[in-house]
Amino acid sequence: MPPTVLLLGSIVSIQLGAAIAVHLFPSIGPVATTLLRLAIASPLLIVASRRSIDATVRRHAGWIVLFGVVIATTNLSFYGAISRIPLGLAVAIEFVGPLGLAAATSRKPVDFAWIGLAAVGLGLLTPEIGSTLDPVGVGLALVAGAGWAGMVVLSRRLGRSVTGNAALAFAMVAAACVALPVELVTGGLERLDLGLLGAAAVVAVLSTALPLSLEFEALKHVTPRTYGIVMTLEPVAAAVVGAALLSQALDPKLLAAVACVTVAALGVTISDRRAVVS
Repeated sequence: MPPTVLLLGSIVSIQLGAAIAVHLFPSIGPVATTLLRLAIASPLLIVASRRSIDATVRRHAGWIVLFGVVIATTNLSFYGAISRIPLGLAVAIEFVGPLGLAAATSRKPVDFAWIGLAAVGLGLLTPEIGSTLDPVGVGLALVAGAGWAGMVVLSRRLGRSVTGNAALAFAMVAAACVALPVELVTGGLERLDLGLLGAAAVVAVLSTALPLSLEFEALKHVTPRTYGIVMTLEPVAAAVVGAALLSQALDPKLLAAVACVTVAALGVTISDRRAVVS
């Protein structure tokens, strides 16, 4: 398959996994769903990256644990957000994190113009907060966005220091360990049965194992810039999946907010000349 098709498949897979996760929330809650996703995905990633596990993992164990804490925080916040607000909006708000990181590391005025467009999108949401939008859900989406930005920074650092994908695999283990005590406080796993466990396994595959595999294969053949451009379609995909599978059709104002963030992300990616180098 063409690499762009693989990337689109990754985007759709992630959003389908999120939609299935939403259906689990009434039974076991977002925290238990997050824990199951991390716990099931962790051994899959360990097995997939077993040939790259070497001494670099031990030398950078502290950073890997920190990466795991950020992954857990991001996932817990995101699942908490989509349990309260529509999937498409949550993903659009979450995108503000990496956009803010781009602005913080850029000196080009055009990038700040794109960030301004994203801010306009968020501004469209402001009148809806507290009425049609749960303010806690919006806040959790923003926390998830900050976590996403942190994951970008840490993954770059560990990608240069640790062989292969071993850092991500062990960080997922650490993330599951972080999520466990949160679940013990909030509860949810006591209502788990084989059907729910199977659905959670599907979420782990669709949201983690499959998209990472597709992206890994695609990145062998495309530049990071192309990767970034395609991934800006994620809020749109989330809105479509939310409308189709979760009955979360967005009104014109909310669709405009998603569009503003998507166009801003696309603009930042296209204007980033550093991303041309593969």
